[in-house]
Amino acid sequence: MNSRKTFFIGISMFVLIILLYFASLHIKIREHTNLEVPYHADYIIILGARVKGEVPSLALQYRIDAAANYMKKNKETIAIASGGQGPGEDITEAEAIKRGLLSHGINSARILLEDRSTDTVENIRFSKKLIPDNLQTGLLVSNDYHLYRAKSIARDQGLNLEGLPAKTPTIAIPKSYGREYLAITKYYLVNLFKK
Repeated sequence: MNSRKTFFIGISMFVLIILLYFASLHIKIREHTNLEVPYHADYIIILGARVKGEVPSLALQYRIDAAANYMKKNKETIAIASGGQGPGEDITEAEAIKRGLLSHGINSARILLEDRSTDTVENIRFSKKLIPDNLQTGLLVSNDYHLYRAKSIARDQGLNLEGLPAKTPTIAIPKSYGREYLAITKYYLVNLFKK
């Protein structure tokens, strides 16, 4: 076997392994999207996403809508709106979430704001501090592709949370999933080197 053929076989095997790895991640993501959502959660944590000026991105709007629909059916559930202010955002993501919930008719007394976080790890870490001591069961609200990693991060921080999936905008699916595969890989590597 000449060296050129060996090289191409090696490259082909490498590509196949990468594809199988991403396929396994996709299966994990879908598994955590298709779980039954429990009723009567004490609280939900709505993870922030991009705000354009003061207008929620479509991804964030879907999270707001999913959270509001849940809160309308579960009248005792409170929400922690989580997300700081990034570039191009005139208000915090938490404030955009709150405004969105209010527009759905959710009472402001049921909404707590966590407005300092800059990523999913901080979303959960800072939100955890706002959970009233008497509350036990919680849900994470995010777009479907994001829930597997978000729930894993929550578990690392001592929170055993189920997920409430929001739709992912169709136009954003390839980019969102592609970035999430890389983010999950980074999460795995960081955890591996912590051990």
